[in-house]
Amino acid sequence: MDNGIAHDREDAKVCQYCGCRDMPLLRDYTAEHERAVNLGGDAVRALDADDRDTARRLADRLVIELRSHWRGEEDGLFAQLLDTDRDLFAGYIDPLIAEHRELNAFLTSMDLSDPADRDRFRREVDGLHRHIAKEEDALFPASVTTLDGDQWDAAIAAWEHAHPGEKLLDHGV
Repeated sequence: MDNGIAHDREDAKVCQYCGCRDMPLLRDYTAEHERAVNLGGDAVRALDADDRDTARRLADRLVIELRSHWRGEEDGLFAQLLDTDRDLFAGYIDPLIAEHRELNAFLTSMDLSDPADRDRFRREVDGLHRHIAKEEDALFPASVTTLDGDQWDAAIAAWEHAHPGEKLLDHGV
């Protein structure tokens, strides 16, 4: 699909120089991505060490991290982009939201004592990297050039609603 949005890291080297990571909301989404990747990687390493209890604890923390992250993204940044130009963004954002739902369903139902679920968890953590790349390398830079001040305010308000009691980071990632 060619909707003007880069589809993977091969197509988009934008975050190297566009400045989107200097924007507080996008910087925080990136930090959340990094925490999710670290939690997932640590859980996979725990599985590799046959420490299922630690893997389960880390996977539970991953679910908590991702749920607030997804809610902030979907109700904030994604909603604002869709409101701006549904024709342009829906074909890109709708599959990302579907991936959120599918991963959430798996993470909340998986049984790490089941070898098939352990294997799938490893694949899902690997897939999370690709999912994040779609957001960071395409939607984040697109949002910088698409959204206006009121839309950024609305996206930040959605992040705050999804992260009660938290504040945006005071500094870069």
